[in-house]
Amino acid sequence: MTTSVPSLPAAYFEALYAGDPDPWDFRSSPYEAEKYAATLAALPRPRYASALEIGCSIGVLTRMLAPRCDRLLAIDSANRALATARRHCGEAPGLVFERREVPRQWPAGRFDLILLSEVIYYWDADDLAQVAAHCRRAVKPGGEVLMVHWTGTTDYPLSGDAAAEAFIAATAPALTVVWQSRAERYRMDLLRQGDLPPPGAPGG
Repeated sequence: MTTSVPSLPAAYFEALYAGDPDPWDFRSSPYEAEKYAATLAALPRPRYASALEIGCSIGVLTRMLAPRCDRLLAIDSANRALATARRHCGEAPGLVFERREVPRQWPAGRFDLILLSEVIYYWDADDLAQVAAHCRRAVKPGGEVLMVHWTGTTDYPLSGDAAAEAFIAATAPALTVVWQSRAERYRMDLLRQGDLPPPGAPGG
């Protein structure tokens, strides 16, 4: 469901992490553990040269993703979350954390993989359209965007389904949906720049 709620600001998340360093139980939830395993399994390539994770939170998924990337840029708008992520991930090779508020602080560079996990419903329609435009430009030829989002009711600017469908529409035809899956409580959408799969990719 689409609402008139504006994009959630960085202050919202700073306050959330101030009250609870793991507000969504990323470290202990069996649901999150299963979803993380499914997320990694959905990636078509065994390894990526350059990846971008938007909304890395406290770094639980980041730590799992980093070994499959030569370089992984993990960004979040909340300093408290990033401090925890840095402690959790340690000195993983090629892993860089940065505080950025997307879409207005989009990082430079182009990427083989952009991961949007549980983040796109925090933006209103205008900001989501800007994120989509950034992703169209930032994904390398043959590169991928993977979205993973809760499909239940939220009080965020957008629902998971509304946000995912809006992103897909806004990135077409530059990005093509090559694979989709729905679990009981979340959906995954894999998009690729261009219409040809990378060599050996099961998602093509």
